[in-house]
Amino acid sequence: MIRVIYFIILSYFILGAVGFFFINRKKGADEKRKSWIKYITYAIIIHILFFSIVINPFVFRVLAVFITGVGFYELFRLLQKSGRTALRFFLFSMVVYVLLSFGFLLFSGLDKGLILFSFLILSVFDSFSQITGQLWGRRKIFPKISPQKTWEGAIGGGLVAVLSALLFDFLIDRPGLRAVQLAAGIVVFAFAGDILASYYKRKYNVKDLSSLIPGHGGFLDRFDSLIAGGAWVACNELFLNL
Repeated sequence: MIRVIYFIILSYFILGAVGFFFINRKKGADEKRKSWIKYITYAIIIHILFFSIVINPFVFRVLAVFITGVGFYELFRLLQKSGRTALRFFLFSMVVYVLLSFGFLLFSGLDKGLILFSFLILSVFDSFSQITGQLWGRRKIFPKISPQKTWEGAIGGGLVAVLSALLFDFLIDRPGLRAVQLAAGIVVFAFAGDILASYYKRKYNVKDLSSLIPGHGGFLDRFDSLIAGGAWVACNELFLNL
């Protein structure tokens, strides 16, 4: 089973590489290099998280604690660099982040199949929303908050992710419709988490929260959608049971 899932992931990565090839055709050498660094770094991150889940979920829990902890550091660091401006906004942001982080940590302790299903949906949405957005994106969603986000990218990534739920529904032992509903919720919360992180950065007038991950910026730049999507799954499983 894990081997089949891994081959599906590799297939998605191949499609992604083809997409990046077409995206990079008209870019300069430096832009191409940065784009491929981002792609390769993303592939490494996906492999680390994937194997942490399938081999020993406890490792994924440790990574979840590490990710949220570094996220706290990045938020505080940006506040300090700003000279502690917009303090009220920071406190509100911290309340939101604490709630999402708590949900994400609860998520890391759920059933392995559910964690893997959610992680795969999040990864597919994240990667294909970028690819479809860069290939066909024209209409901006929130141009002042997240200039790179387009309706074409969000819809394209969302459709691929939700349809992928039908490939991975055996991981959660639920009928296809319920798997699609869960995946749709993951996509919505992942997108919202990304927008919230972008809004925070715009408030402090920075492009990235840090430069810890090559090609991606900070940990929250990379894992904001994972934290928010995971929090949704935990809330759904523990309280809503949809």
